[in-house]
Amino acid sequence: MRLAKEETSMAEQVIDLISAVKELHGLSSQELNKLLRDSENFTIHFHSGKGSTTKIDVEKLAGLLPLHLTAVLLSSDRDDSLLRYLLCGIRLLHSLCDLGSRNSKLEQVLLDDVKVSEQLLDLVFYLLIVLSGYGQENLNSCSLLLVHSALVASSLHLLSGCISSQWQDLVQVLLAHPKVDIFMDAAFGAVHVAIRFLQVMLSDQNTGLHVNSPTAEQIVDYICQQCEASLQILQSLCQQKMFRERLLRNKELCGKGGVLFLARAILKLNITPPFVDSFMVVAAVSRLKAKVLSILLHLCEAESISYLDEVASSPWSLDLAKSVVLEILELLKAALNKDPNHFSPCPDRTFPMGLLQLNAMRLADIFSDDSNFRSYITTCFTKVLTAIFSLPHGDFLPIWCSSEFPPREEDGTLEYDTFTAAGWFLDTFAAANLSNAINLEITLIPSNMPQAMYAHQRTSLFVKLIANLHCFVPNICEEQERNLFLHKFLECMRMDPSKSLPGFSFTSGALRAVTVCRNLRSLLSHAESLIPNFLNEEDVQLLRVFFNQLQSLINPTDYEENQVQEFKTERSISLDKFSRLTIDEHLQEAQSIGAYGSPMVMKEPSHLYNRTDIQKEEMSENSAIQEEKPNFKNMNQVEDAIKEDKAKSGACVSDVLREIDRDAHIVETSGSDTSSTRGKTYAGQVVNGELLKSSEHIKRSGCQGVCGGEKVESPHFEEKQPRKRKRTIMNDYQITLMEKALLDEPEMQRNAAALQSWADKLSLHGSEVTPSQLKNW
Repeated sequence: MRLAKEETSMAEQVIDLISAVKELHGLSSQELNKLLRDSENFTIHFHSGKGSTTKIDVEKLAGLLPLHLTAVLLSSDRDDSLLRYLLCGIRLLHSLCDLGSRNSKLEQVLLDDVKVSEQLLDLVFYLLIVLSGYGQENLNSCSLLLVHSALVASSLHLLSGCISSQWQDLVQVLLAHPKVDIFMDAAFGAVHVAIRFLQVMLSDQNTGLHVNSPTAEQIVDYICQQCEASLQILQSLCQQKMFRERLLRNKELCGKGGVLFLARAILKLNITPPFVDSFMVVAAVSRLKAKVLSILLHLCEAESISYLDEVASSPWSLDLAKSVVLEILELLKAALNKDPNHFSPCPDRTFPMGLLQLNAMRLADIFSDDSNFRSYITTCFTKVLTAIFSLPHGDFLPIWCSSEFPPREEDGTLEYDTFTAAGWFLDTFAAANLSNAINLEITLIPSNMPQAMYAHQRTSLFVKLIANLHCFVPNICEEQERNLFLHKFLECMRMDPSKSLPGFSFTSGALRAVTVCRNLRSLLSHAESLIPNFLNEEDVQLLRVFFNQLQSLINPTDYEENQVQEFKTERSISLDKFSRLTIDEHLQEAQSIGAYGSPMVMKEPSHLYNRTDIQKEEMSENSAIQEEKPNFKNMNQVEDAIKEDKAKSGACVSDVLREIDRDAHIVETSGSDTSSTRGKTYAGQVVNGELLKSSEHIKRSGCQGVCGGEKVESPHFEEKQPRKRKRTIMNDYQITLMEKALLDEPEMQRNAAALQSWADKLSLHGSEVTPSQLKNW
């Protein structure tokens, strides 16, 4: 009899708790606090739906609620209605915990009582275990997917809301729990299930989601917010060293690929119509990808245990890791192929997209530095790298060699409110007409790094990636990996780069070798300026070695053809006033005497002009109103001048080479607006190395026979010096901007307002330029 009475009492207590949860979950902590201030003995009165008045002792409610929710979870069928009730209970528990920070009685019960704290942890653990067990068979309603994602987020946020708001303290509590490994497995598993459900909704595979409904975007956005809130908790835990090291010892998550499965699922999230036009959804998915990459970064950077060694411990997990690497490379390819001016998809409101590209590049750097992944990345990504270096020089410079890179990525932390988030679902799906649902506002705390730091980090990671791929360590790398990246790069140079980066236009195949080397040289010059703050000497030296080896392996004949064509293109764009010159004849003559043995960007050798012509060109370049053309009256005069020079001593060939290399060096070392070392010894050594190589080639070709073994002075050598264009007042990017502007406004030098406007614009991208300097240029 006594046992029956106790059972009846327990049943009545459960009924009271159920009524309390259903009636009180809609009250915020502020509303509960107001009721408590107006009550006696910590007891509040509320009116039930049947019109009766019920008394609830809030102190007892707080002490019994965690255990009650756990009992309901374990003893009932896990259908849609059960999950909704559990969400109501979790929502009420959050409000009570929030109120506990301002109420001493509740603080003693929820925050100081060890037994209740243990029950809270058990509730979170059991909830996550159950939620991680849902699969495709549970995709029978849209509301089930929504409540599942909301429960995962609200359960994880109970940890910081009810256990400790300090991550370091929370980690110590979790690690002290005997079932911490089960918690880790369940937490990552539950978030993984929620991500799979999100993909179903994004792809419209769920019959319960009508994408033409007015609330379709709201529903998908809601799921995105819940998934981001959940993943953010995992990210914060992984930022703690103690938790991260314990996670690395978890065989299910690391050895058997639990983390990699979650990462791959998030990276594979694909947005389909009509959500591709939703700024909030696109930004939320981007932040999800950035956050999971951040988790991988934290694991890879752990010191005590090598995460990459763990995932490479078996062929199966290594293949899984490579599939994740492939997704990272595809993501990076897509990011590099976008207009860098549009990191935010919304013109009216800024939605942080997360550090997606930067995190992807950081991981590419880490994976490419590991012998298990270097060859794989070389095979999969060299086409993209070759395409990047094949970009026109004017496009390459501002993207990779400037601190003024277009708007940086913006990171954002979601400020998650469990009470509001759970209430949106409960209120929306309690309504008969879903189309009347209100929008759930999202609060993001932006986190930005300085523009220059972002640009320099991005460029340094780019340099490190190339250095890693070209690096060969005899005791670690296999012999077939020696120069694998170099030869793959050469192979890809013969391919169409537009297939790898379709968002850009490229120069023709004949110009590609020159463009690649020119871009590499500019990157090397800029990289030297990033030592030691962003790069170390070893990485820059590897880039230098790669550059030198690449030059030596490219067919010199290709260079001659390429440089002739590039010379024509540059002259026609930037100096239209010289269009009447017989450039072809000059270039052919220069080729015939070996002037194009160096792979530098060639400038027209000034010794091919007579003295009168040189003086006239100086007047034309230094005066905005002079328009005289070099006074070649006819083709015969040009040919006579060329023949006269050709008949001179063969020593003039070396003079031409010196001027060509010197002019090329001046252009290339002016490209980085931040480079304080762009005139460093190395750049000169490369030029000199190519000069010596070319001179020796000329000697082997019979130059000594022409010279007769004696040094012959060229009468035109001293006259070449004044003919150098005064372009060094601007860097390469500024010059490129002006050359493009001159195509649209060739008479700009006569327009004072245009000169002032462009001087101001150019000064933003390098050294200050005055209107008079621009006019003379």
